[in-house]
Amino acid sequence: MLAAIATLLSPVEAALAQDASGTQSLDQAANDPTASIMSLQLADWYAPTYHHLDDSDNVIALRAAIPFELGGIDNIFRITAPIITDHPALEPGLGDITIFDLMVFNESWGRWGVGAVALLPTGGAHRGADQWALGPALGFTAPVSDDLLVGLFNQNLFHIGGDQALGQADVNVSTFQPILSHKLGGGWSVGFSEMQIAYDWEDGRFSSLPLGIQLSKLQKFGDQPVQFSLQYEHNFADSQVAPSDTIRATVKFLFATK
Repeated sequence: MLAAIATLLSPVEAALAQDASGTQSLDQAANDPTASIMSLQLADWYAPTYHHLDDSDNVIALRAAIPFELGGIDNIFRITAPIITDHPALEPGLGDITIFDLMVFNESWGRWGVGAVALLPTGGAHRGADQWALGPALGFTAPVSDDLLVGLFNQNLFHIGGDQALGQADVNVSTFQPILSHKLGGGWSVGFSEMQIAYDWEDGRFSSLPLGIQLSKLQKFGDQPVQFSLQYEHNFADSQVAPSDTIRATVKFLFATK
């Protein structure tokens, strides 16, 4: 379950995202979690294989990112709602929702942010951890060149209330998402998947050690930019029952906010 939680955590190109050093390309900003872009995302997360279990799972993930300004500081609010369609242990339906708010600061070298992340027990005991969890979130992104973006994003969830689902420990987990995206031209880009390296503080070990790749295509339909992406990753943490391989297909609609 902690591994599953870890995976959760008028468009005008020149107006979509800017940093202190100038305008960030739309291709690069679409893969930058700190960019001030409003987006709506629909994704299918399919795990065809499991460690220590002959089974699979599938989740439809709905995600919205909404940038706003508060007290003169740029913020990014993001909500992810997983809808379980098939799972070896959980019932179909809405799982636990994760939300975060990140205060974002522009620098000459790129961008960094700090904020908070929360786990909401919307899935109850049959589709989630049935716990409230809260913790800090922080990260940065830096454009190495016009074509290459690197960064790191960290989220931490610590149990603050609620009863554990049957057989589940308290949610106390930290995740680390390395960011790498390289533009190929023509709207194409390649980089790391949305892999979440997860450390379970209850077990004292890594519950997820994924390595993955993503291929994306940014396409405009009239004035509306839409990013299509396909991801594959393999989880090298095999000490417990957890997805071994994961495939994600995503459609992301991008909207200007300024």
